[in-house]
Amino acid sequence: MNSIMIDQMPLRSFLKAVALAILLLSTPAWAASPSATPKPNIVIMFIDDMGYGDIGPFGNQVNQTPHLDRMAEEGMVLTDFYVANTACTPSRAALLTGTYAHRIGMDGGKLKVTFPGDSRGLNPNEITLAEMLRENGYATGCFGKWHLGDQPQFMPLAQGFDTYFGIPYSNDMWPLHTSKNPITKRKYEPLPVMRQDQAVAHVADGVDQSLLAEVITDEAIAFIKKNQKKPFFCYIPHAHVHKPRHARPEYLKRAEGNVDRAHVEEVDDSVGRVLQTLKDLQLHQNTLVIFTSDNGPASGMSSGPLRGTKGGKKYEGHMRVPTLAWWPDTIPAGSISKEIGVTTDLLPTLATLTQSQVPTDRIIDGKDISDILLGKKAAQSPHHHHYYENEGIRRGNWKLVKKGSRSELYDLSKDLGEKKDLSGSHPELVKELDRALQKHASSIAANLRPAGIAKNPKPILREVGELPTLKQYLGK
Repeated sequence: MNSIMIDQMPLRSFLKAVALAILLLSTPAWAASPSATPKPNIVIMFIDDMGYGDIGPFGNQVNQTPHLDRMAEEGMVLTDFYVANTACTPSRAALLTGTYAHRIGMDGGKLKVTFPGDSRGLNPNEITLAEMLRENGYATGCFGKWHLGDQPQFMPLAQGFDTYFGIPYSNDMWPLHTSKNPITKRKYEPLPVMRQDQAVAHVADGVDQSLLAEVITDEAIAFIKKNQKKPFFCYIPHAHVHKPRHARPEYLKRAEGNVDRAHVEEVDDSVGRVLQTLKDLQLHQNTLVIFTSDNGPASGMSSGPLRGTKGGKKYEGHMRVPTLAWWPDTIPAGSISKEIGVTTDLLPTLATLTQSQVPTDRIIDGKDISDILLGKKAAQSPHHHHYYENEGIRRGNWKLVKKGSRSELYDLSKDLGEKKDLSGSHPELVKELDRALQKHASSIAANLRPAGIAKNPKPILREVGELPTLKQYLGK
């Protein structure tokens, strides 16, 4: 079963309340004690379509990313960090639930992602990172691209976030798209800008697109300032650098007319503004900031030394993403981790760091990598195997890539770019890894949880009416 009808709201609410009550009762008493060590604030910046080689800490020498460079110098570079699932929707679902997207019905089959007016969304019965932290006294805010279903029961306010500002799905799902919505078979409706659960503006043109990174950062900073006296979780899933790419004139000028570079550099400025806000408010020593991307690079972005991009087979460039962790005086400055980590690991890891409780009534695929983040001596990845969905597997430095019935084998320690297929030289290892991959796929198939399905789904906007454009809303 891959979906469940979400139409009995009282029952759904009751079941979730029971699960969250279990979490609350399981939280140690000292975790909520006023005398306990202050719970760390959490900021996750989740960039859309940025590649492994797009920023300075991962070798880019064209894009100017001084704030990310500083973040790396003051924190940790994670060289072997992966998304659990690729594409916008499944990647976000995996991060927020600590669970493989195909386990919870959010891989979407051929379409992969949710579309405007889609009946499918993240099942409200799932317990998100935001819900886990809110039960532990955190203020929770989401600023940017949601893309886990646009029906009310799937949106951020129903998934653990107190505050939301952003767009409900990808910025290319708008009337200027040359293709039709594959769900409705119609031209895309206007792209709304949401505040809480209401559309307050719409993205009308390239100028509006160019304003998204700035306003998302503004809203995130306002949330941090408002909640500086209590622990907060600030989730910033930027719409940048997803296409269509439009840049403000000052960024285009600085990037010598290269809009792709301009997008990366505005993301860098966003990082700088957030970090500076934390320092100005004297919150930096009690705030963990994680910067990463939702999948490999789209066109115009870079995989650096890796093979593969956003689409295609599961080479490293498809799922290994540029990742930094920053927590002054807690994460060792200038540290580098080559241990395997995955976006699903964030939920159990943050549970440890915030003294929260991981859900125990369901399978959580992520593993605690807090020792790695904290730079503890001899800390090792808990992942004996890493899975590239069901099309690849890594054990140590050995990597198997499935291409239909054919398998390719690479030694990542000697061949990071996956240029030399060694499958012919190691047939037994190929069989061994293939069996492990098939066992993983079978275990997922045997323990599925359904996505949510809304009855009679409707787009958030059918017509613009008197709704302002984003530039009008911002007074620009």
